Amino acid sequence: MAVTVVRDVEAGPEASTSGVADEKPSWFTPKSRGSCSGGTCSSGSGIQGDFNLSNFEDGVLSSAFMVGLLVASPIFASLAKIHNPFRLIGVGLLVWTIATAGCGCAFDFWSITVCRMLVGVGEASFISLAAPFIDDNAPAAQKTAWLAMFYMCIPTGIALGYVYGGLVGGHLHWRAAFWGESILMLPFVILGFVIKPLELKGFTHNKKTKEYGQMLSPELQDETNNNGIKQGVPAVVEGLAEKSSLSSFGKKVMIEIHHFGVDMKELLQEKVYVFNVAGYIFYNAVIGAYSYWGPKAGQDIYHMASADLMFGGITIVCGIVGTLAGGFILDKMDSTISNAFKLLSGATFLGAIFCFSAFCFKSLYGFIPFFSVGELLVFATQAPVNYICLHCVKPSLRPLSMAMSTVSIHIFGDVPSSPIVGALQDYLHNWRSTALLLTSVLFIAFGFWFTAIFFRSVDRSNEQSEHDVPATERSNLRPLLDDGNDEAHTSQ
Repeated sequence: MAVTVVRDVEAGPEASTSGVADEKPSWFTPKSRGSCSGGTCSSGSGIQGDFNLSNFEDGVLSSAFMVGLLVASPIFASLAKIHNPFRLIGVGLLVWTIATAGCGCAFDFWSITVCRMLVGVGEASFISLAAPFIDDNAPAAQKTAWLAMFYMCIPTGIALGYVYGGLVGGHLHWRAAFWGESILMLPFVILGFVIKPLELKGFTHNKKTKEYGQMLSPELQDETNNNGIKQGVPAVVEGLAEKSSLSSFGKKVMIEIHHFGVDMKELLQEKVYVFNVAGYIFYNAVIGAYSYWGPKAGQDIYHMASADLMFGGITIVCGIVGTLAGGFILDKMDSTISNAFKLLSGATFLGAIFCFSAFCFKSLYGFIPFFSVGELLVFATQAPVNYICLHCVKPSLRPLSMAMSTVSIHIFGDVPSSPIVGALQDYLHNWRSTALLLTSVLFIAFGFWFTAIFFRSVDRSNEQSEHDVPATERSNLRPLLDDGNDEAHTSQ
């Protein structure tokens, strides 16, 4: 039978005698599984206890959704070129709802792991497509504030999620918590399919765009020859398709892969975007490591009795307030890419100084206010950094821009940072030194964003391709599900 193994933590004068100090701190996980008390360990409770999971398997469940998120985000971004993005969000919500209900019906480790991965697939549609919709429909003077309100929902959702999970799981069962989430989401799934969808700037989705020849980017959509084959299709792609005698579906897949490659090349050639995401990677590496190791470091350095509650509370409050403040401040400054980089670099530099100074204090009373101000400042970057991702590329690249930003900050940021910090601590055996070195990484993020201030930045959000839908007609297009008479309707 699997048992929960916890680390021994040196109890300081402020540690309680209830065993709290002996628990492994974890910022965004329940404070106690009730698996060890009075020096006696029993099998884990909840999901871990029901499925008899090891600690490793239990940890896999918490991050399994990331697999679906990272794989599906670029796919949803690519599908936005041939399907209505609003309907794709509805599809994502449907997948999320089914997957969440599936978690509640899971019967072993692998079944709940697969469902958790599918939860990530559902979230991917929002990651890629929600922000461009907000950017299109927000008032010009409040675009960043609207983005801030959207990203503020992340820490808010974390807070509500643990309250909801604790209440429902404690009074009913952990399965009921999953089923309840699915029921709560169901009305939004229905709305995603029945209300008339808006069109994203840079896209049009009439019947012609679903055909083979219309799946290419505007740069490749040349006149057809007498045989109806697109001359803009690269010869190597057409030749390979013909030699392999692939089906029509196979040809479309090959063209989409080529199209994705062309878009990625254009994205990586945008220096403003590359420097913005590079800074975001280092920023997210610090935030991710804080979230995992922060309570452990705080408990070791300051002998906190409830380090995870302290760090979690500070992070949630500062995450909400800081994210909103960053959006409103950029709107007051005049939302431009250059001003966004100024806000990013300024907030990150000051935030790094406050967080660095916090870990230099020997007293908890000095640490808490300095660390709180530091987190408030670093979270003010959320809206500006995503504003730049949306406005430094042409409209049709915005979903891919958001998707690749998300993939990058996780693969190169918070995913590797936690084990790296753990290895650093194993080498130094000093949490204060480890925390100071980790916080110093914020200055690298500052360096990228400060350098980008001096780039020639052009807001490309108002560029229109020859196949774009005029703004006055975007809300008048028929829904994607109504295939009949699409051509006639859009030609009126």
